[in-house]
Amino acid sequence: MISCNVNNCSHNSSGTCCANSINVGGKGVSKAENTCCGSFLDKTNYSNLTNSCSSSGACESISCNAENCKYNSNEACTAKNIEINGAEVNLYSETNCKTFELK
Repeated sequence: MISCNVNNCSHNSSGTCCANSINVGGKGVSKAENTCCGSFLDKTNYSNLTNSCSSSGACESISCNAENCKYNSNEACTAKNIEINGAEVNLYSETNCKTFELK
């Protein structure tokens, strides 16, 4: 499950990410603050995109290019749960993956 406190993201439904898949960015980073959710879409521009949320809230695919994260396995996230952070952001680069842990 993906917990998300990016309240103005179109995929956010009461703190749960409802995107079918997300892309966590962070090539070469060593801190969570330098990662990002490449799937962020601002509700101001994209409205509400939570209709794809399953009853479990599970995202079908989490791709990740933060190769220094211990949960990255061949650019796929293996963490059981992840948390995306970023309060009232304007760009995807202002979000981050709080689950990131350096290998």
